[in-house]
Amino acid sequence: MSEAADSTVPPGVGVIVVGHFPLNSGEWIPAHSHTHHQLAWTRSGVLSVAVDDSYWVLPPIRALWLPAGVEHRTGATRDALLCGLYFDPERCALDWTEPTAVGVDGLLAHLIGYLGRDDLPDDARLRGEAVVMDLLHPLPSLPIDVPPAVDERVRAVADALLADPADSRSLDAHARAIGVSRRTLTRLFVQDTGMSFDRWRTHMRLRAALPLLAEGRPVSSVARAVGYSTPSAFLAAFRRTVGTSPGRYLDG
Repeated sequence: MSEAADSTVPPGVGVIVVGHFPLNSGEWIPAHSHTHHQLAWTRSGVLSVAVDDSYWVLPPIRALWLPAGVEHRTGATRDALLCGLYFDPERCALDWTEPTAVGVDGLLAHLIGYLGRDDLPDDARLRGEAVVMDLLHPLPSLPIDVPPAVDERVRAVADALLADPADSRSLDAHARAIGVSRRTLTRLFVQDTGMSFDRWRTHMRLRAALPLLAEGRPVSSVARAVGYSTPSAFLAAFRRTVGTSPGRYLDG
C-alpha cells in the first residue's frame, strides 16, 4: 500500500488497518487523500501535516485525525516512521469531519503497535480496537495558518521570509526590494493572504518554530532561529497569537 497514492486500504476483520511508512528528514509525501479515515502518528521524530493553508506539527505525543477524502501532505522534520491507522468509514463510530489533533499517551502508543501485528486473533484485535476508539480525544489547540502568496510580488517577499524566518527587514525594505511602495505592498499582502504583513510574518515565524521546539531545542535557540531577540519576546508573541504557551500547545 502506497501512502503517496489515493490509497484503497485492504479490508480487515475490524475497523482499523495499520500501515508504516519511513520518512527521511525533510521528505514530504505529495498531496493525496484516502478512502478511509486516517490517524497519522510517529513513535519518534517529528511529523508535519499540511491541509490547504493549515499545518500541524506532530511530535510522538500528538497525532492527527484526517477524515476520508481530505487531501493532505505529510512530511518529517526529523527521520520518522509514519504510522497510519486507517478506519473504515462505514464501520467507524467517530464522525469528526475536520482534521483534528489527538493526544497520544503510553497506552494508545502501545495499542497502535499491538494492532500493527499480523498474528493477532480476531477477538483480540477487536478488543484492542475498541480501547483505541475510547482513547481518541480531540485536543483544543488549532493549527497556525500561513496562507500562501499568489501575487508574484507578495510571493517574492513571502519566499524570502520562508527561506529565513529570522529576516528582520522592515516592510519598507521588502517593498524597496521588489520595486513597490510601502502602501502598495501593505495593500497587496492583505488582498493576497487575508493578513497584514506583520501578522503573516508572526504566524510564519511561530509555525517555523514548532518543529524545532518539538525536537527539544531550547526556547532561547528557537527564538533566535525565527527572528526574536529574546525568549520572552518569542513567548509573548506565541501566547498573544495562539492563546497558550508553546509547551502547552505541543502537549495538548
